[in-house]
Amino acid sequence: MFNLKIFKIMSELSSAIRAVCEEKGLEFESVLETIELSLAAAYRKDFGEKNQNIKVDFDPETGETKIRDVKMVVEDLPEEEEIEEGVEKNEEKKKDSKKEGEEDVEEKKFNPKTEIQLEDAKQIKKSVKVGDELVVRLEAPEGYGRMAAQTAKQVIIQKLREAERDTIYREFKEKENEVVNGIVQRREGRNVLVDLGKAIGFLVSEEQIYGERYNSGERIKVYIKEVNMESRGPRIILSRASKEIVKIMFYLEIPEISSGAIELKGIARNAGSRSKVSVWTDSENIDPIGSCVGQKGARIQTIISELGGEKIDIIQYDEDPAKYIVNALSPAKIISIELDEKNKTAELKIASDQFSLAIGRRGENIRLASRLTGWKINITEDKEDSPEEQQEISSDNYIKEEEKDGSQTEETKKEEKFEKDDKKEEKKKDKKEEKKNSSKDSKEEKKEEKKIK
Repeated sequence: MFNLKIFKIMSELSSAIRAVCEEKGLEFESVLETIELSLAAAYRKDFGEKNQNIKVDFDPETGETKIRDVKMVVEDLPEEEEIEEGVEKNEEKKKDSKKEGEEDVEEKKFNPKTEIQLEDAKQIKKSVKVGDELVVRLEAPEGYGRMAAQTAKQVIIQKLREAERDTIYREFKEKENEVVNGIVQRREGRNVLVDLGKAIGFLVSEEQIYGERYNSGERIKVYIKEVNMESRGPRIILSRASKEIVKIMFYLEIPEISSGAIELKGIARNAGSRSKVSVWTDSENIDPIGSCVGQKGARIQTIISELGGEKIDIIQYDEDPAKYIVNALSPAKIISIELDEKNKTAELKIASDQFSLAIGRRGENIRLASRLTGWKINITEDKEDSPEEQQEISSDNYIKEEEKDGSQTEETKKEEKFEKDDKKEEKKKDKKEEKKNSSKDSKEEKKEEKKIK
């Protein structure tokens, strides 16, 4: 028997509830509400009637319970059964009223579980009015049966799980757009599961850095991109490819940026390969680039190692667009630059020996410079000896190619990566089998030699 006297004996019940709250990260009121719901379910199981709306007040200090049947007082209305009998008549009346052009008014149904008619309510309490809440005290039983106790247990488990999910969701929803530490747990298909402490985050394939390995047990920094509530609980989408992770890393590692002495003006990123970051300060005593690099490159190297070895170009921001574009294309040296402010286009001339450096590998440098500055950049190779052989390159060409092939190339890259990993594993297995076979053959040869001797 699940006896309520047990609650009175337990003098430390309140502290036990608080311990559960601390362990699960729940509010005391929500756990108390869960206990009250479970006791109400147990009462309904053994002693409740069909149309009772049971509410329980539980005192965790004394273990006492107050059981009530709560109903709302309404006007005298026909019960649902009477309404169901007259459904056909009502439908006929509605059809006739629609024909006559009258408005279709829905009839209010009486719910005997949560409502009580005024006539019946006055028999219990004469002063009651329509709209009042009628509370009838019920006698608390000395104990509950096994099935009722099981019902209460199930309600408590279910409600605690729901409360825990809500708490986790609210906690990580507040951390949305932040960088947190996590431990790589395992891989599920192309997704990587990351342990964030109280919850598991999903590092989906499109948010992973190409070529980066995520080994089980490895500590990594991840950007919380999105938090959604689903039927199974909160789903936390993580990212390593977002440019926001670069921004937050600069704020974390460089005190001058976090204090506001240096302003981070813009970021353009090709995840896993290269990022361009522009910085600016109005103080003459601070070198913005030197502050970001740190002594012997200590600060920037910390950020690079956290991003898996990704190269980072730190650029001096300038209010003059021409100087800003020239800085963005560094280390390439520019001969001349002309700006079309109306179309936001920059025409640049570059020496032939600096031409490939300005464009970068697969147009990476010119593309990132264009995104960072917000200007379309056209580069012309300067060849005075043979002007007919001059090359002209536009940043738009590379950006359009990336937009067309972006998602496909990322997918194909990742597929190639997985195929390579599979091939490596197959090769390792083949080598192990070859070693085993060779050892077996050598043993057999030795046995044969012994026999011959």
